[in-house]
Amino acid sequence: MDRSGSSLLSIASIVASMTSVAVGNGMMLAYVPFVLTPSTAPDWVAGAAVTAIAFGSLIGCLMGGSLIRRVGHARAFSCSMALVILAALTISLGVHPLLWVVARGLYGIAASMNFIITQSWLNHVSENHRRGRAMALFYMAYVIGLGAGAWLFGQIPSEGNLAPVITIFFTALAILPIGLTRLPTPPAPARVSIDIPMVWRISPVAFVGVLASGGLSMLVQGFTPIYAAANSVSQKDVAALMFVMQFGLLFIQYPLGALSDRTDRRIVMVVTCALVIAAGFAALAVSFDNLILLMLVFAIFAGAVETVYSIANAHANDRTEPADFVPLASTMLIAWSASATLVPMLVTLLTPAFGERTFIYATMTGALLYALFVLVRLLSRERVPPELCESFEFKSAQVPNAAALGETEALAECPPRRPDL
Repeated sequence: MDRSGSSLLSIASIVASMTSVAVGNGMMLAYVPFVLTPSTAPDWVAGAAVTAIAFGSLIGCLMGGSLIRRVGHARAFSCSMALVILAALTISLGVHPLLWVVARGLYGIAASMNFIITQSWLNHVSENHRRGRAMALFYMAYVIGLGAGAWLFGQIPSEGNLAPVITIFFTALAILPIGLTRLPTPPAPARVSIDIPMVWRISPVAFVGVLASGGLSMLVQGFTPIYAAANSVSQKDVAALMFVMQFGLLFIQYPLGALSDRTDRRIVMVVTCALVIAAGFAALAVSFDNLILLMLVFAIFAGAVETVYSIANAHANDRTEPADFVPLASTMLIAWSASATLVPMLVTLLTPAFGERTFIYATMTGALLYALFVLVRLLSRERVPPELCESFEFKSAQVPNAAALGETEALAECPPRRPDL
C-alpha cells in the first residue's frame, strides 16, 4: 500500500473536516437543552434529546459499515453530513419537541458513521509509528472543536434559528476537505462482529469500563446544560461551562493516562472513579452563585468520566491479540452505545421523582459500582507485564473508538500481545 501521504500534514483534510463538524455539534449540544428546558415542552423532552443521540449512535454503528461497503468512504461521509444538515434544518424550523428529539437521533446516526469513516481512514493512511500521534491529533482537535462550538453559542442570540443555521454552515464546510482530498481510499470495512463472551474473557474490567463510560459520559455531557438552564444560568454562562468542560478532559486525562502506563491500569481506574465521586460531591455542594468554582468542578467531573473510557480501551488493548481487534472494537462500540442509550433514558424517567440533580447521583453511583468491581478483579487477576503494555493514547467517550470497524490491514501489522494474562 502506498503510504507516501502518511505524514501528519497529509491527514489535515480529515482532521479539518471533523473539527468543523465538532464546532457545529458543540453549539447544538448547548443550544438544544438551553432552549428546551425553559420552554413549554414536557420536562422529559430535554433528557429524551440526550437519549436520542445515543440511540442514533447505536443505529449508526450497525448500519455504517454496510453503507460504506456499498458506496465507499467519501460518498458515505457526504451522506452522513447530509443527515447532520437535515437534523439542524429540522431544529431551525422552530421548537417542536418531538421533531427535535428525532433530529438529535438523526445526528446520532451520522456521528457514528462519521467516526467509523474518519478513524478507519486515519488508520489506513498513517504509518505505524505515526498512528498514535495521528489519532491523538484527531481526538484533541475534535474535543477542542466541541468547546469552540459551545463558546460560539454564547456569542449569538438564542432566540430564533441562528444557532442551527451556523451549524449547517460548519457542516457544509466540513464536506469540502474530504471532497477535495487525494488520500487513498481505505478498503471495504470489516463487518460488525459482536462477541461478548470473547471480550469478557479478554478483560472484564475493560468491558464493564466501556459500559460504564457510555452512560457516565452521556449523563455528564448531556445533562449538565439541562441542569444549568434549569437553574436560570444565562446563555453565556452555559456556553462558558460547556467550553471549560472540554478542556477539563485534556488536563485530567493526560496525567492519569501517563500514570496508567507506569502502574497497574486498574489501580488508576479506581483512582479515576474516586475522582468522579469527589467531583460529584463538589458539584452538589457548590452553588451556581459561585460559577467560576462550579465550572472548575464540572471540568474535573467531565475529565474524570472521559478518562474511564480511555483507560478501559488501553487495558483491553494490553490483553488482546491483533486478530481479535475487530470483534473487540465492534463489541466495545456496541456496548458503549447501548449503555449511552439506556442510562440517560433511565435518568430521564427518574428525574421527575428525584430532581434535577439525579444525573449527578447516577454518575456517582455508576463510578462507585465500577470501582468496587475493579477492586474485586484486582484481587483475582494479575497485572499485564509492563513490557507487553501499549502506551496510553488520548481518547474521548464523545468520540467512541470505531477505527477497527473500518479497516483490518493496519491492525494486522501490530505486534502480538498475550491475552492469557
